[in-house]
Amino acid sequence: MFFMPPEWHPHTRTWMSWPVSGYALTDPEASYRAWSDVANTIVRYEPVTMVVDPSEAESAAHWLDSRVEMLEQPLDDCWMRDNGPTFLLDGEGGLAGVDWTFNGWGWNAHAKDDLVAAAILERVGARRFRSELVNEGGGIHVDGEGTVIVTETVQLGEKRNPGWTKEGVEDELRARLGVEKVIWLPRGLTADYGRYGTSGHVDLLASFARPGLVLCHVQPDPSHPDYEVTRENLAILRSSTDARGRPLEVVELLAPETTEAGGELVDYSYINHYLANGLVVLCSFDDPRDAETAEIFARLFPGRAIRPVDARDIFALGGGIHCITQQQPRP
Repeated sequence: MFFMPPEWHPHTRTWMSWPVSGYALTDPEASYRAWSDVANTIVRYEPVTMVVDPSEAESAAHWLDSRVEMLEQPLDDCWMRDNGPTFLLDGEGGLAGVDWTFNGWGWNAHAKDDLVAAAILERVGARRFRSELVNEGGGIHVDGEGTVIVTETVQLGEKRNPGWTKEGVEDELRARLGVEKVIWLPRGLTADYGRYGTSGHVDLLASFARPGLVLCHVQPDPSHPDYEVTRENLAILRSSTDARGRPLEVVELLAPETTEAGGELVDYSYINHYLANGLVVLCSFDDPRDAETAEIFARLFPGRAIRPVDARDIFALGGGIHCITQQQPRP
């Protein structure tokens, strides 16, 4: 039976996609630098393949470390976590992937991006499971032992899955991810419902650090609109058990002190990190809480290098480091 392994499972490689056209290149140099900083950091620890639209092959070659493999494929956008495959293992050497239906987070149809997962799975020789559920990789977090965390405003949102019930979504997640228990959080961070938002991706809210232990984004300022959101999520996680019946241990990660950029509310979150082989790529925001958060990650992930990368230009476009990366687990 195929299942989605946790992100700390050893990787064969990391997949990313290079910025292309539209809003992603409003400030081309900022986007190129942000995406290449992440890729060039990861490739020091494991292989990286960058999917590149043919129109951007020259820019990718200029900014990327020569060790980063480039794969040309037509693209609409640059968020590999969301339109790329969710890789699966069967514990017997088999590799597969879920190809979710991708509709650009319900607000921007991406016909080219909806083909990317299938192209990657074909290239690596993995079995493909197509799902009719509109979903993205940023909308799920698993512990590898039967538990997944999701949000109601993503999987049950009218812009994605009108007519689907909670029971129907849970059945599909069980069938595709090999999970047994679904933990529902009601909603995401306030700024995630803005112009480039995902309407509540869980990878800004909570993530497993190991089975039984969850990291939770917490806004400590009572005047902030995310204060109640994160308190609600914290209460749900603290009262939850995982698929094996263990009460969840919850580690609070305080939100960065920075709350606005360019006069707009931001959803900066340290939850949106990426685990690679021997490495944690941690979002940094030139914020007073960057250093204390790095210390927490060093304690949680002994033996892994902690590499902060400035994620502000990525967040300005609607996501973070976790959103632009996708792990291919080693069978």
